[in-house]
Amino acid sequence: MAQHKLLVLANPVDGRDDDFNHWYDTVHLPDVLKVPGVTGAERFRLSEGGQWRYLAIYELECEDPAAVSAELMSRAGTPLMTMTDAFDLSTFFMATASTITPFCPA
Repeated sequence: MAQHKLLVLANPVDGRDDDFNHWYDTVHLPDVLKVPGVTGAERFRLSEGGQWRYLAIYELECEDPAAVSAELMSRAGTPLMTMTDAFDLSTFFMATASTITPFCPA
């Protein structure tokens, strides 16, 4: 099965970092990991992210990453994927990436 990455760049609403991070780690990640094709996740605080403060990288194993993204978006805001008002939805960015070169250790 093909391996892909799903990249999500996101911001909390101003002054709501703690609420955003608590929701992301305890509610959102478990919801996303239930989506067929999503096999893992990591989150990062960006030190040089330009307009974004946080990055999530999801591991996908699927033949159609666009279908996994569509399923994620269809679940958002439903009981399958509860959202929070601490997430600034006006600034988030999501994209899938397909492996060209396998990981090259130093």
